[in-house]
Amino acid sequence: MNRLAGETSPYLQQHKDNPVDWYPWSDEALARARAEDRPILLSVGYSSCHWCHVMAHESFEDADTARLMNDLFVNVKVDREERPDVDAIYMEAVQAMTGHGGWPMTVFLTPTAEPFFGGTYFPKEARAGLPGFVELCRAVDEAWRTRRHELLEQATRLTDALSRVSQLAPAAEPIRSSTVSAAVDALGSQFDGTWGGFGRAPKFPQETSIELVLRAYAERNDPELLKVVTTTLDAMASGGIYDHLGGGFARYSVDTFWMVPHFEKMLYNQALLARVFLHGWQVTGDGRYLQVATETIEYVLRDLRHPAGGLFSAEDADSEGVEGKFYVWRTDEITAALGPDAPAASAWWGVTAGGNFEGANILHRPIRGDIRRPDDIERARRRLLELRNTRIRPGLDDKVLTEWNALFVATLAEAGAAAGDSRWVSAAVATAEFLLSQLRRPDGRWLRSWQGGRSQHLAYAGDYAALIDAFTRLAEATGQARWITEARSTADGVLELFWDAERGGLFTTGRDAERLITRSKDVLDGATPSANSAAALALLRLAALTGVDLYRRRAEEIIRLLSGPAAEHPTAFAHLLAAVDLADAGITEVAVVGDRADLVRAVHTRYLPRAVLAWGERFPSPLLDGRMPGFAYVCRDYACQRPAATVDELVTQLTQPATSVVAPPTAVHDLLYGTSPAEDRGRGLVAGGVADGEGADRLVDLRDPERRPDPLGFGDAEEQPAEPGVDRGQQHQ
Repeated sequence: MNRLAGETSPYLQQHKDNPVDWYPWSDEALARARAEDRPILLSVGYSSCHWCHVMAHESFEDADTARLMNDLFVNVKVDREERPDVDAIYMEAVQAMTGHGGWPMTVFLTPTAEPFFGGTYFPKEARAGLPGFVELCRAVDEAWRTRRHELLEQATRLTDALSRVSQLAPAAEPIRSSTVSAAVDALGSQFDGTWGGFGRAPKFPQETSIELVLRAYAERNDPELLKVVTTTLDAMASGGIYDHLGGGFARYSVDTFWMVPHFEKMLYNQALLARVFLHGWQVTGDGRYLQVATETIEYVLRDLRHPAGGLFSAEDADSEGVEGKFYVWRTDEITAALGPDAPAASAWWGVTAGGNFEGANILHRPIRGDIRRPDDIERARRRLLELRNTRIRPGLDDKVLTEWNALFVATLAEAGAAAGDSRWVSAAVATAEFLLSQLRRPDGRWLRSWQGGRSQHLAYAGDYAALIDAFTRLAEATGQARWITEARSTADGVLELFWDAERGGLFTTGRDAERLITRSKDVLDGATPSANSAAALALLRLAALTGVDLYRRRAEEIIRLLSGPAAEHPTAFAHLLAAVDLADAGITEVAVVGDRADLVRAVHTRYLPRAVLAWGERFPSPLLDGRMPGFAYVCRDYACQRPAATVDELVTQLTQPATSVVAPPTAVHDLLYGTSPAEDRGRGLVAGGVADGEGADRLVDLRDPERRPDPLGFGDAEEQPAEPGVDRGQQHQ
């Protein structure tokens, strides 16, 4: 057992019995490297990363390989989800060196932690154009002994380059809505009109990009923009990336048609995708989108929730050492489970004797968009889910991350208010209470991670930004003033600890945090919104609710700081552009004063991306000052239209001049079990698939949120070669 045994991270715990003499990232490890003048071998991953497990089994569990690593290096293991600061710095270095990145990430550092060589997955022995890991370790050792000056020069150049983001200077003028339009047009050109989504395989959901297109549709009422959204939502909800029995989404699809997922399920994906589908329902009124949002939310509350309210991070792709085993079905299993109902269920979910994934079946809907289950199929779903729950589940990453929990709280609060489900709102409150009690110190300093009763790691700017939004959404959902107080406290904290007084924007780490080789800024919207984008949007909304002008000014300074890169690479800043839209178009401030649940409900059910809502308990705000009870007030810069006494009057004011669309106030139960829609019945998903042969869980180019753009000029990204012997499946209609 090595030094990882005492760590809270499930990923680090997975490696505690390796023969490798692992250290967590720590002063102790760095001190040893300096004292012994040894390079550091840094290995970064996360618990549900399939290729992290592969590299561990091949190399880190092998006694001979471990002996070599221990003889040559100080070995450091990092959970990227607990330490996004460390991960971001060295990922940028790997991308600069190789043109691509991903996990597992393998980086060789000087004793002072400067990177000089790196990559992602390395097999133990060379194959498919990749050097063997053992061979690589020996080559690095030889270079360190015989050509150290070259490595140190490389390390210096890389470290200097890593400071570029933090040295960005603000633009003379902030970008405007024209950049939002340019981003939407660019997304339209990348849109896959056949299968939805953006770009080629592997395909990621790109939730912030879909949200940006939906926001543009609400403004323009352009049916082509709505088609981008609905085609994508229908294809994802019908594909194998969606869990048709238990709800929730896998992280991404390895093919273009959403059939074969990388089976791990991440909390942040559930938060962002449930929100996108909720908004799809609000805009279209189509109950199938609320069904998907509902099933995704219920998956999290059922399978990822700690009894005290915190939400776990992820479920693994593998069970019993086999990727996807928990989720796939053979025809004989379906027949044994369902008897005479098996043929109908097999037809509904595209089950065939040949299968679509290594001889088994990933359940999907061959008729795209037709996901509203009739009674017999719903009975079959419940029976299959019951049987599946007797299988050995994938590994659970049971750490509670502040940022990801806050993302889900925001979604849960908004969804509960929109769908009229008080249970969801109560669950959002319970999770927020857990965060307040377990992840905030008595001095108010937020922490990043909790597991098994222990909280550790100072929270990052992204944690604070997500919390501000979560507390604000809770205030809008509950009408409780305490959540505005928490939002303001957190906003004050992020500006005090993370703000760059010289250039503007938020550093990733607080001024009280460990000093790394550079103090970076998280600016690119990827699988989750960047810290700066999330903060800009949350601060603008909080400013509108409270009248605190400092929040508005700081948000606009973030926009100005990132205006140059965002103008060049608009699709890499989709969430930031939502803040640009608010700043440029202005925020609609809605106040409902007094006991008018009907007026509150009229606001909650509508998709109003440019609006904020104050109601219920009063809190300090010019939006509430001097307002008479019994009315709704629709305002701009706290100058209000005529008080609205009826729902019709309020809706008229909300829909002029901005576009908003209301979903019919149908009960969630009715939406879930109503008649299936007939749209797109002739357009089916394929029954074939592609097994994952990436060789790493990668991020590579501009076209998906895990493929980072390169605003600093490090060069175009490249694909890694696929693993040999991968079953690519057959694509057919």
